[in-house]
Amino acid sequence: MLPVLALLAVTAVEPTVSTAWLQAHLTDPQVRVICTGTRADYDRAHIPGARFVDHMDTVGDDHRLMPPDALAKALAKAGAADGTHIVLYGDRPMETGWLYMTLAAIGHSDAVSMLDGGIKLWEAEKRSVSETAATPRAGTLTPRSAPDVIVDAAWVLSKLEDRSVRLLDVRTTDEWNGGHLPGATLVLWQHLFADRTTLKFKSLDEIRALLARAGVAPNQQVVTYCAIGMRASLMYWAARAVGINASVYVGSWQDWQRDSSNPIVR
Repeated sequence: MLPVLALLAVTAVEPTVSTAWLQAHLTDPQVRVICTGTRADYDRAHIPGARFVDHMDTVGDDHRLMPPDALAKALAKAGAADGTHIVLYGDRPMETGWLYMTLAAIGHSDAVSMLDGGIKLWEAEKRSVSETAATPRAGTLTPRSAPDVIVDAAWVLSKLEDRSVRLLDVRTTDEWNGGHLPGATLVLWQHLFADRTTLKFKSLDEIRALLARAGVAPNQQVVTYCAIGMRASLMYWAARAVGINASVYVGSWQDWQRDSSNPIVR
């Protein structure tokens, strides 16, 4: 379980919150709901009070994260603020995972929950939706040091023989067969969900078992990678959610194969 965050109106920040929990906390000023995906989907229907952020607002060249100060400003515009409980949702899990990772990269992962289910589940439960963009929420998001969230190719290369590190490849089977990092294990991000239509996650015990089947030991550090880092970010959240030390190789396969001296298993 993630640690308690001071100044919250709720007792703890869990990895996920239910639609029922969110419904009960929509008017709580310390709960900030952020939606990602497409602006068109947001405009069609979103959870009342949710603010929209495009994940592309957090990236620069080569789909790398912007500097911490720029990240904090972009996320603050979407309602994230110091001392608040941030709830993320969207119908594109990879983008939701990416936003979680960006918040972690500036030291705010312990204040973030994923909504267990997306707008389809919310609407199926006959909960109210809005077509009106939420007004800005005042607040400052202060970047904090979080040096272990993101790793680069040099770091990964130095750990290929380190048994305390487990590489998880979160791409498709075809991508994996085309080449992968030495020692990596293939884990499909789709297997994190009990229902991919409504985006209901599997239980934390089931996610923990999924990672154990991939060879992850409780004392290992997990490093996730995919094509550029989005799918990897979702698996990073999953590892963190079950208490496993984890990092994301942002740039991932696209970055790794640029250097012909980097080893590849085919």
